[in-house]
Amino acid sequence: MPLRIGCLPRTVAIAVLQPLIRPIHHHHHHHHHHHHRLFTTTTATMSRTYDTALHRLAQLQSNRAITSLFTSPTPTSPSGTKPDFNALAIPEMLSWLARAGYTPSSLASTPLRCIHVAGTKGKGSVTALVASILSQYPSEAGPVGAYTSPHVLSVRERIMLNGQPISRDLFTRYFYEVWDRLSTSAREAGDPLPSGEEGYDGPETKPFYFRFLTIMALHVFVSEGVRSAVIECGIGGEYDATNVLPKEMVTASVVTQLGVDHVAMLGGTVEEIAWHKAGVWKEGVKGFTRRERREGVRGVLKSRAEEKGAVLVEVDGEGEEGWEGVEGARLQGPFQRENMGLAVAVAREHLGRLGVKFEGGFGREGYKLGGVPEEFKKGLRGAALRGRCERLVDGDGVEWFMDGAHTEDSLAGVGQWFAGQTGGDDVRVLLFNQQERDPGVLLKPLLAAVKERSGGLGFTHGIFSRNEEQAPAKDEPLRELAIQEVAKETFLAVEGGATTSTHDAVQRALEEISFIAAEAKKNGRSCKVLVTGSFHLVGAVLKKIDDVEY
Repeated sequence: MPLRIGCLPRTVAIAVLQPLIRPIHHHHHHHHHHHHRLFTTTTATMSRTYDTALHRLAQLQSNRAITSLFTSPTPTSPSGTKPDFNALAIPEMLSWLARAGYTPSSLASTPLRCIHVAGTKGKGSVTALVASILSQYPSEAGPVGAYTSPHVLSVRERIMLNGQPISRDLFTRYFYEVWDRLSTSAREAGDPLPSGEEGYDGPETKPFYFRFLTIMALHVFVSEGVRSAVIECGIGGEYDATNVLPKEMVTASVVTQLGVDHVAMLGGTVEEIAWHKAGVWKEGVKGFTRRERREGVRGVLKSRAEEKGAVLVEVDGEGEEGWEGVEGARLQGPFQRENMGLAVAVAREHLGRLGVKFEGGFGREGYKLGGVPEEFKKGLRGAALRGRCERLVDGDGVEWFMDGAHTEDSLAGVGQWFAGQTGGDDVRVLLFNQQERDPGVLLKPLLAAVKERSGGLGFTHGIFSRNEEQAPAKDEPLRELAIQEVAKETFLAVEGGATTSTHDAVQRALEEISFIAAEAKKNGRSCKVLVTGSFHLVGAVLKKIDDVEY
């Protein structure tokens, strides 16, 4: 059945879902223990499969571990200045890149041309929208790649080729090409031999996770002859691993909506964060952003553009007045329209730089969105991201609505989206978690939006689970459920008549939901489940319901 998928913050096209869900978890969870035991054998003899590549990648310390370097108190020098981790970020990244066989000038001499995206919110949406528009121009702009983070189900989602995650085979091949180049470079540079049993071939001679994947993505794009790539920053901009792209390679830079995230790394105020994100501005390259209402932030974006010699382009609401987005994308909510406005302006700049000529007024300066070419509209309609406003119907006829939203604004949006798709007779289940922020603060706007949009219906069930997929083993300690209890109390204050529960694993929450769904079916009612609050939760649920019928 063709699913019409409408959504607030982001949309998912079913064509993107089909190839994605089943291949990712081809073995069931109870095989996992044997799966990991393989790796206690000596890693040096590891065969080079997709699974061993994933194991290797896990050996490279993750971003979260790096984030913690910044929050822990660091020893200060006698002058009282804190050590500046950031100052070394780009020189270090350039030396890793060189070890993998690339310099900024060698990259610039390839056909690859990039759009560089920074921002707090809307980064993933703008990236998906731009990549989707560019895919409508295969002869001028193709092949099209995208490099994004985080992923929902599989790390392969981070490196997209023509709208699909890179295949397992290509991932494995390019992963080991980069791994081997780095091993060889360390050996040739005469680095001290690492203490691990594998010496130069082990993880000690490799950069951190995000840096490694960034280098690998560039290697994939160059090797696969990608013409256009949309590159999303990991954190910030100025010191981000992606900011080694030379200006000759960048056709447009973008800073999407700014809020406060990753405060430890970037400094706390929104002006300081704007300073970091505007690090993607490049000399002689247009830098696109929303017209900022906050004068302080706007001032920072402007002064950074002057400092770097970039041309600041503020896409303002006027160009979008009366433009309701595109038919069929069915996007509600003002911020998605803003993301589309940015994406249209940026894609036009990129295509213009590649020599595409537009009809009528669309090619000229002003950013009015009237006269948008049909290809652009088609691209905006087709844009898709995993785990963002994703709707699936499982084999039992249960309808799942999933979105990794974890801010107040985006959760209110998700609430409206869900409420718009349910009726009075449905059994409406909320499955929610947020392990790192105050769940009460996040739940209130979600519940209010659902109530308002559904004419006061709300949820019939509230289930609050940790993100772990499996229940703890017999010998494991009990898992802490304090956060889930807080969420449950907040929920009950609004939804007094609902049934609630808390769980220490997604598996147990899903067992309860299948029981609720079976009861609903007996009574001739349909069951609709909203899963939100965290991408980790959404990912865990998607893995479990992966024999989905579309």
